[in-house]
Amino acid sequence: MDFEAYPFEKLTSLLRDITPKDSYSPLTLTIGEPQFQTPDFIQQELKSNSHLLNKYPKTAGEAILRNAQIGFVKNRFGVKLEDEQIIPTFGTREVLFNFPQFLLFDIKEPVMAFTNPFYQIYEGAAIASRAKIVHINLTKENNFKAEINPEILKNCHLVIINFPNNPTTSTLNLSELSKWAKAAQDYDFVLINDECYSEIYTSSPPPSLLEASIAVGNSEFKNILVVNSISKRSSAPGLRSGFIAGDSEILKSYMKYRTYIGCATPLPLQCASAIAWGDEAHVEKNRDRYRKNFSLAQEILGCDIPESTFYIWLEVEDDLEFTKKLYKEKNLKLLPGSFLSRGNFNTKHVRIALVEDEAKTKNALLRIKKYVK
Repeated sequence: MDFEAYPFEKLTSLLRDITPKDSYSPLTLTIGEPQFQTPDFIQQELKSNSHLLNKYPKTAGEAILRNAQIGFVKNRFGVKLEDEQIIPTFGTREVLFNFPQFLLFDIKEPVMAFTNPFYQIYEGAAIASRAKIVHINLTKENNFKAEINPEILKNCHLVIINFPNNPTTSTLNLSELSKWAKAAQDYDFVLINDECYSEIYTSSPPPSLLEASIAVGNSEFKNILVVNSISKRSSAPGLRSGFIAGDSEILKSYMKYRTYIGCATPLPLQCASAIAWGDEAHVEKNRDRYRKNFSLAQEILGCDIPESTFYIWLEVEDDLEFTKKLYKEKNLKLLPGSFLSRGNFNTKHVRIALVEDEAKTKNALLRIKKYVK
């Protein structure tokens, strides 16, 4: 399999021969990993259930976790899922990689489309599935929103969209998501929305594709799936707790497939994840942290505050030169937009992950300010 180098590997190569000025301490705003402590009550639950390490976890997940995730979907989106409409997963990276391989295996010439720029695991999954790749380009001209193109979609077997979007920060409202939910029926493709940033928002909570499916009369979620994760929501990427939910017919077969993968979440992690999925107070505290960081970005860089995610998708003249210059002069690492996309239209953007505390964020933004016109 000929996989593209991961963005962070490309960044290491780009900066390898550059020695930054030592008058600045190193700062890294590249990876979408919250740098805040996982809340104590989650950590304590993990510790108090460490004795369960002597047991194998079930592929289907324990009832305590499944019920917590079903409760989260009901409380957050107003959607009541049945037990067969959700599967707990080991985060979402694994499911986004192996689900396409499962779904497309028996298709002779599979076609998989996904939003571009993208989380690179989508591309890796397409390559592993021997699928023809179609990019749904998110550009400044279309406000970084996924446009429905019947000529493309009529030939697709699987489409992955990602809203709220990493890295562009764009969101789709319920009406826009509903058009995608309807398209999945009209052109008979499986549609996944990667909703891992749904809980990091600055004002109005963004909708789920599950809500959109119900809005267009598809209450059984035929061809409709979503994935979500606790990583961003609870500052707990190490818990590896996610889920895939929606079409029960697809999930029934996918569950059988998963029994062969061996990626069930360890029981102590399931217990800790369950109480995290069930609590909203700590999530609001996290949203407050990101709101403050965005306010700093607006004040210092003059950029708009996005509706969701914890990124700034900053327009620059040349993403590679900007990244190299910032690292050399200010000892600060960002991620070039071209490392997150295919084609040349995102070479004028860099992604800034505002995942540090206020003090470090302000420090970093002031370093960037000099180079922003």
